[in-house]
Amino acid sequence: MSEFTPINPKPFLRDLVNQPVIITLKFNNTQYRGVLVSTDNYFNIQLKDAEEWVNNESRGVVGEIFIRCNNVLWISQDQTKK
Repeated sequence: MSEFTPINPKPFLRDLVNQPVIITLKFNNTQYRGVLVSTDNYFNIQLKDAEEWVNNESRGVVGEIFIRCNNVLWISQDQTKK
């Protein structure tokens, strides 16, 4: 059985600033893919060059976007953009 090692989210997110990320929302199978501009102490997220994806289909570029923390399910680095 593999052991899970928790990660402190603040340094993790700080390291992702100016990196491509994928933000998965809690609702509607929606994801935003873009460059992380900033995050605050409440884990609100600001992205630039963001693209909206619903059910793994691109809905187009939305540009700069602010996502409230209570809508976020998952944040990960976008490995396809490295």
